Amino acid sequence: MKGRKRSLVVDTQGHILSVFVHSAGIQDRDGAKLVLELLKHQHPTVKHIWADGGYAGELVKWAEEQGPWTLEIVKRSDDLKGFKVLPRRWVVERSFGWLCPYRRLSKDYEESPDSSEAHIYIAMIHRMSRSLTQ
Repeated sequence: MKGRKRSLVVDTQGHILSVFVHSAGIQDRDGAKLVLELLKHQHPTVKHIWADGGYAGELVKWAEEQGPWTLEIVKRSDDLKGFKVLPRRWVVERSFGWLCPYRRLSKDYEESPDSSEAHIYIAMIHRMSRSLTQ
């Protein structure tokens, strides 16, 4: 299968903690395992992770067995009608939105996933440094 997916772990402000770029043929839950393995080594002090309903199921049990964290699924209430922003649920999507203006990330121009990950980190560094200087 052609294409790539980007799996991100961000802090509560939306700043990237870990990135893993992988084949589009890998399911999101399996991609989450890959990025959580990175997170365990890069940020060992993280204790609690929120995820949307797409990551429910085996991943919650796997996360508790493999890492020093708890994985909490933020579910949408069945009572809600229409669109409602839920706390913690849209943080990652907002981070993806912040990356959209960077031309190099608008399409997958990179030969290797490592290069693509590096450009994601560079874009976030650029965004964070601009917010510090304003």
